[in-house]
Amino acid sequence: MPSIASSLFWIALIAALAPIVAGLIPRRLVPEVVLLLVAGAVVGPFALNIAADSEAIGILRELGLGMLFLLAGYEIDRQELSGRGGRRALYTWLFCLALAFTVVALLGMRNVISAEAAVAIAMTSTALGTLLPILKDNKLLDTRLGKTVLNHGAVGELGPVVAMAVLLSARGAVLSLIVLAVFALIAVIVAVLPGKLIHEGSWTHRLVRAGADTTAQTTVRLTVLLLVSLGVLSAVFSLDVILGAFAAGFILRRLMPEGDERLEIKLDGIAFGFLIPIFFITSGMAIDVSAVAASPGILIAFLILIVVVRGVPVFFVTKFEKVEPPFTTRESAQVALYGATGLPMIVAVTGAAVDAHQMSSDNASILVAAGAITVLLLPMIATLLTKKEKVA
Repeated sequence: MPSIASSLFWIALIAALAPIVAGLIPRRLVPEVVLLLVAGAVVGPFALNIAADSEAIGILRELGLGMLFLLAGYEIDRQELSGRGGRRALYTWLFCLALAFTVVALLGMRNVISAEAAVAIAMTSTALGTLLPILKDNKLLDTRLGKTVLNHGAVGELGPVVAMAVLLSARGAVLSLIVLAVFALIAVIVAVLPGKLIHEGSWTHRLVRAGADTTAQTTVRLTVLLLVSLGVLSAVFSLDVILGAFAAGFILRRLMPEGDERLEIKLDGIAFGFLIPIFFITSGMAIDVSAVAASPGILIAFLILIVVVRGVPVFFVTKFEKVEPPFTTRESAQVALYGATGLPMIVAVTGAAVDAHQMSSDNASILVAAGAITVLLLPMIATLLTKKEKVA
């Protein structure tokens, strides 16, 4: 088995080369995330076997996943999410979930697929954290289209997390809902306390600000403390770390509603420069390439189901949204393609199903591979549509 040192070397090498290779591809059509996943699969235990996961690397992986969703939660406009656009995104996701359970139940009766609940939840997810760098590169974050994608993405991340906690938990639905309510209450308390202790003009606020750009890096350290604390709280309640990380991002935005450019630059450096690449590379290492190659039919079927269950409803909701000017067919297709892009939640849901012995590792590999393909193809098509629109 490869050592931790050699595994870290290959991970670091892939992380350094991926953005360079992505930059060489015309119009950056292949997202860097895809290159990280593919390279991870190549060096992983199911291919070349020159890198392997371990407890130490696993900790970095969890921190990378946490930073991914912290930044996703931080980017969400709470007013936008609680407004008409956010409500529409919620109703759309609930319809997608009902449609997913209907489709998967029909397939399950024919023994085509197992772990119906896990598969249905996975099909309704949107990889908001994965889409953030793509939307930033395409300068879409502050546009109407980008905000619509963020709304669907936020609900498409949070909804599956809650559904997973309720439907895949061994505690039962009622007890799981109680646990979620207690977690939410504690998260609210955590959100309120810093504002009371470090309010504008207080000595604590001056102290934190004084060390923000020194070797103390107080704002960065407090952000990491917030992320780890809510991650630990999630673990205590047997909830997925994604929920705690997302909550940490919301809280951070609440504490800094106008943002903090210096802190954001530092967090981007830590997240996208170090931790997040580790998450995607190690996710690729978990893909059993031979299992995926042995079942191309299931892979293609799952890809089609993702587009039908998640993408089609988002398309029609966006197309017929009453806004001025209305979304064009091309813009609606772009939102749908971004909305059907899923990966981190697919990794989380299938991982939970495998741990609960509800799904085989081979099937989990196929579903994760399908999620990786959505990250490769769907944003690429959406980007091509953007280019065509600009030319027109």
